Amino acid sequence: MNSIEALSVAPGLTEHRSRLLQAMAVMAADKGLANTTIADIVREAGVSKRTFYEHFAGKEDCFLSLYRAASASAVRTLQEASVPGQPWQAQVEHTLGAYFAHLAAGPRLLRALFVEVHHLGPEGLSVRREVMQQLADLILARVQAAAVAGESHGAGDAGLSPAMAMAAVGAIHELVLQAIERHQEAQLAELTPAAAAIVRALARTG
Repeated sequence: MNSIEALSVAPGLTEHRSRLLQAMAVMAADKGLANTTIADIVREAGVSKRTFYEHFAGKEDCFLSLYRAASASAVRTLQEASVPGQPWQAQVEHTLGAYFAHLAAGPRLLRALFVEVHHLGPEGLSVRREVMQQLADLILARVQAAAVAGESHGAGDAGLSPAMAMAAVGAIHELVLQAIERHQEAQLAELTPAAAAIVRALARTG
């Protein structure tokens, strides 16, 4: 299932809202947000403009809702990526590998989301921070849960702080952006060792 298809099964979405988000995903990937119109979105979704405005204030609101929904889908992937009983380092590497695989499944949408959100001013920045905090919290929880399992599982040196977890997410996002700029979205899984090394290094300093 790619990132656009995943929106259709996201929990809590009505049929029309789901269709509109999928339509925004298609149009943003095809044309970019600046060149996408509400007419494009409703035509792709097969709904009226009235229906659109029942759900969103405008195309920017729709795009930010798409960003949240796609990010929530990625977070669910991370939450489900677990290897119980393994050292925290292996847990983190497995989790990050699942995250990169999820992102790589929708390369065109990935480019639209990671790049376009930077052009939406303070609101875009706020939503991006919100999503980054969710990812940081998840990585922190994964490391801490492994640490609670005890020294025998290799978690005794896990000391990741909330600040260092956020620093790790920021660094990982920069790696993803660099891959996008180089048109290497299909090779995102190759970032897993470097991303895991960042978390390990920051856990030792956090």
